[in-house]
Amino acid sequence: MKTRLLSLTAIAAALFATSAAADSHGCTFEAEIPDFTQEQIDALYDCVSAELLENYQSAGDEVAAVYRDWGHAQTGPAAPGMHGGRFLNTFVNEVGYEAYIQYEEDDESFEMPVGTVIAKESYTLRDNAPRLGPLFIMTRGTTEEFPDTDGWFYSAVQPNGNPMNISQSFCHDCHGGFSFSDSLGYPAFEVRLGGE
Repeated sequence: MKTRLLSLTAIAAALFATSAAADSHGCTFEAEIPDFTQEQIDALYDCVSAELLENYQSAGDEVAAVYRDWGHAQTGPAAPGMHGGRFLNTFVNEVGYEAYIQYEEDDESFEMPVGTVIAKESYTLRDNAPRLGPLFIMTRGTTEEFPDTDGWFYSAVQPNGNPMNISQSFCHDCHGGFSFSDSLGYPAFEVRLGGE
């Protein structure tokens, strides 16, 4: 009887936690992510957009303070892919914006301008409710500064605004595979500016 009571308590707690998480965002989504329509993708972003910005900025990170003033490098979020299956939304500072939105994928000699900073918002859906993810940041330096990562420095801001400890080699193990685009993994084709 005691075991059954404990399991009922655990079930109730799990239901409450799911409900509280959904209520904190004010929206829920019944569809599975692979079946999301663009309308649902846009609605999910509308649901989390203000909270992403507020949370990323809460601990005073310099990039988090300004990235939404940069160029938006896609028409809107797309269904999840990279970065742990999260929805991503990409912003690029003025230094690199024009080069980035060329979405160069065929030139081994292509390099983003030094001083480029790219910020990717991330979030997902779990138990029908939005879950915020990190703000992923790539900063273009020189290969002399960052020889092990082809001139890139990787960082991130946690959803609570604090810096996230990340491994440069872990990030670059994936990004380095994009040598034809200066280590950049671009947004999905359907949300690229001027895309299909």
